Amino acid sequence: MNIIFQIDGGLGKSIMATAMVKVIKKRYKNANIIVVTAYPDVFLNNPDVFEVHRSDQINGLYLKHIKDQKCKIFIADPYRDSDFITESPIHLFKTWCKIYGLHYNNEQPQIYLTQPELDYFSPFYKTDKPILAIQPHGGPEGLGYQYSWTRDIPTPTVNEVLEYYKESHTIIHIKRQDQIIYPDTLQALDGFRSIAILLQLSDKRLLVDSFTQHMAAALNLKSTVCWISTKPEVFGYKLHDNVKAEPFTKEPDLTAA
Repeated sequence: MNIIFQIDGGLGKSIMATAMVKVIKKRYKNANIIVVTAYPDVFLNNPDVFEVHRSDQINGLYLKHIKDQKCKIFIADPYRDSDFITESPIHLFKTWCKIYGLHYNNEQPQIYLTQPELDYFSPFYKTDKPILAIQPHGGPEGLGYQYSWTRDIPTPTVNEVLEYYKESHTIIHIKRQDQIIYPDTLQALDGFRSIAILLQLSDKRLLVDSFTQHMAAALNLKSTVCWISTKPEVFGYKLHDNVKAEPFTKEPDLTAA
């Protein structure tokens, strides 16, 4: 049997989906899992994945894996599930499993790096001090702004952390090209598999609810993750030290243009 598993959304969601691949494979042990995603490199070397297709390159998928074959289509988006939207915090994994009729048993994301990747990228992060990897700002390219109050760590807080660690650590800032450059830091603008190796080499990690906190979980790297409007109970991991913002003291003006 073939199972088409499509993931819509960003890089972090595709990393989370590696846990769902484990769940699907446990339920359908002999199935061929064909993943459709905007981030196919997330599933490189994954032993539970039969084939990966980019979301914009699925010509021939129907004829190859669906027509006249036993097949299941897992395409529903958990973000659009009624319970996920309206109920008290439910972890995304549990919602994902519910809509597909699967049982969640604490499966976690997993990324499979290769020794050639480690050998190639590790020298780029060679330093004479332990590494503090930080990602204080999240989001994909092309947002049009550098800072998001709903997700990002406030700049004064970031500067306090940098001041505290600048002597003891090499601080490497995981960032988009258009985001702020902080003093006393190096910048990591690489692809996410290189960033995964940076996280593995780091001594400490300060992250927000973005792809790096999912990547750290996939690599079993305990990290400090700061949360503002999103919730660790929904998108986070017990592995991490999850720091939640204080409750809001002012209601946002939802009528503003």
